[in-house]
Amino acid sequence: MNSITSVQPRPQTLTELFLGFSWLALQGFGGVLAVAQRELVEKKRWLSRDEFIEEWAVAQLMPGPNVINLAISLGSRYFGWRGAWVAMAGMLAFPLVIVLILATVYAQLAHLPAAAGALRGMAAVAAGLIAATGLKLAPALKINVLGKPLCVLLGVATFVGVAWLRLPLAVVVLGLGALACGLAWRRLPA
Repeated sequence: MNSITSVQPRPQTLTELFLGFSWLALQGFGGVLAVAQRELVEKKRWLSRDEFIEEWAVAQLMPGPNVINLAISLGSRYFGWRGAWVAMAGMLAFPLVIVLILATVYAQLAHLPAAAGALRGMAAVAAGLIAATGLKLAPALKINVLGKPLCVLLGVATFVGVAWLRLPLAVVVLGLGALACGLAWRRLPA
C-alpha cells in the first residue's frame, strides 16, 4: 500500500470519521462503490485513486460486505482499532434506522404491483452506478502490473463466468483471483 504523506487530507477526529462514513452510507442506495470512490477520492481526498483501488481490492477479498471492510480498513489506518469501530458504526447506524423504517412501510405495501416495479427500477439504476464507477476507475489500469489488456480480459472472464455461465461467485473470485495474483506476482520486480 502507498504510504500516507503529511499533505494528504485525512479525518482529524473520530467524529469527522463517523460523519464521513455516515454521509457515504446515506448516499449509497443500491450500492456504495460509486459513492465511496467519489467521496473518499474526489471530495475528501482521504485516498488517492490508486490507494482506493488497492483498498477496495482487499475489501472485496475479505469476508463480509465490501464497503464495511473498506470502512474498517480506513478507520484502522487513521485511528487504530477505535477508528475501525467508529467507521463501521458510521456505515451502519443511519442505514439501519432507514432500513427498519422502510421494511415496516414495505410490509404494508408489498402486495401492490407498483412496489415491485419500483424495486426493479432501482436495481437497474444500481447496475448503472456500478458500471459508471468501473469506467471511471479504468484509467488506473494503465499502471497495473498486469497491463490493461490482461486486466480487461480478466474482467470479461469474470463477467462471463458469473453472468453467462452462472458459476458461483466464490468459484470465479477464487479461480480468476488466484490466476491474477499469480500472474501479478510473476511480473512484479524482484
